[in-house]
Amino acid sequence: MQIDIRKLTLDDYDELRDTMQKAYPTMSESIWSKKSIQKLIKIFPEGQICITVDDKIAAVCLALIVQYELYGDDHTYKEITGNYTFNTHSDTGNVLYGIEIFVDPEFRELRLARRLYDARKELCEKLNLKSIIVGGRIPNYHLHSHELTPRQYIQQVRKKEVYDPVLSFQLANNFLPVRVLQNYLPEDLHSEENAVLLQWNNIYYSKKPNTMQDSVIRLGLVQWQMRHFKDIDAFFEQVEFFINVMADYKSDFIMFPEFFNTPLLAPFNHLSERESMFKLAEMTEEIKNRLSQLAIGYNINIIGGSMPFIENDDLYNISYLLHRDGKIDEHRKIHITPNEKKFYGMKGGNEIKVIDTDCGKVGLVICYDVEFPELPRILADQGMKILFVPYLTDTQNAYMRVRHCAAARAIENECYVAIAGCVGNLPGVNNMDIQYGQAAVFTPSDFAFPSNAIKGEATPNTETTLIVDVDLNLLKELHHYGAVRTMSDRRKDLYDTINYNSETE
Repeated sequence: MQIDIRKLTLDDYDELRDTMQKAYPTMSESIWSKKSIQKLIKIFPEGQICITVDDKIAAVCLALIVQYELYGDDHTYKEITGNYTFNTHSDTGNVLYGIEIFVDPEFRELRLARRLYDARKELCEKLNLKSIIVGGRIPNYHLHSHELTPRQYIQQVRKKEVYDPVLSFQLANNFLPVRVLQNYLPEDLHSEENAVLLQWNNIYYSKKPNTMQDSVIRLGLVQWQMRHFKDIDAFFEQVEFFINVMADYKSDFIMFPEFFNTPLLAPFNHLSERESMFKLAEMTEEIKNRLSQLAIGYNINIIGGSMPFIENDDLYNISYLLHRDGKIDEHRKIHITPNEKKFYGMKGGNEIKVIDTDCGKVGLVICYDVEFPELPRILADQGMKILFVPYLTDTQNAYMRVRHCAAARAIENECYVAIAGCVGNLPGVNNMDIQYGQAAVFTPSDFAFPSNAIKGEATPNTETTLIVDVDLNLLKELHHYGAVRTMSDRRKDLYDTINYNSETE
């Protein structure tokens, strides 16, 4: 007999399905779909583990990494898996959360589950995660529920006066009960919808720098004054000044406005608008790389406003998120304004995705994007907690469109929304003559937040900064206990918002 333990692959799916059907003969409706397994393998391949016996799938365990403070000790299986989308997974999370383990009954005497748990513990230590947490079924509880409460049942199992195939095993593997979870898995009739929240602590865990060990995130927004620069070095000098200031104030993020580098258009004012924007786009790679170096050097996540970008002779409006660990993410403006099309011939991007940061999941859209409610809603469904909106508006009425829409997005998506724009005048640059702006951070509207749903706002139309702390745990409490719960109370039986790009991956 040959026993091997390895990462699960999509080629294993047919055997996985057959094995799971044997393991859960009374829960056939809960068999994992191929699409779900494919996504788990894509987002976290190390966490999907199987054991083969003579090359036959005999046992499987599946897991996610989550930022556990966002969910806490009172959650359901549906919530911890993001309504089975697994969008709760975060590469920068701090807990390995087990979402499945099963063994083919034919091989249960081989103690394969213990090997899977040992592999999970090894992975937890390797990834420097704080703990392993599972919502453990208690499948024998229905045999005792007429005389024992779930709490009493757990006590009896701990004393070894009652045997439960799942809970007894987890206790033997040094998992400690934390609490009873009610309505955890509605289809689990044997457990009568109860589960036991169990935790194994990694004694080698070392607190990661800059991760969201508490829930308070500091945002720094730059209300950028348009001014002429003699060269790109002078531009970088002004950029670094603000980054240095925000880093001194221990900000986790700094955000610059949309097209904050357009003062560098001045030498190309003799060209057409499109030609001059192509010239500016030639500097984007240099600016991106310099911002990335500053993010690392000053230990701060930088949202580089937005800049023009050329690809296959097409012009895009692109925003970069430069992480302080050196990673770079981007968002291409999806909704292009009539003037951007008319003067620059810009094209819209086609990717909608949340961005994993060391402070949790964030969304990034550019100006006009925020006026389309379905775009932030898709990001919210993917777990976004903070939405960043760099913008550029010339008049006060244009700014008010962005402001009011951003405030609405915060309420309807139960998230924070931060906006920052340019201010002042820029003579000698076509289409960039005047700007009006006011940086602000908007919140949901409920008792835990400011009564006007504004966490902070800067003085209008003056170069300044805005530094605001936001508490992500307040969003979690709102989701569960708010006076209204816009995310969970949607009538998905009547309508839904679908990201077709992600559906076809």
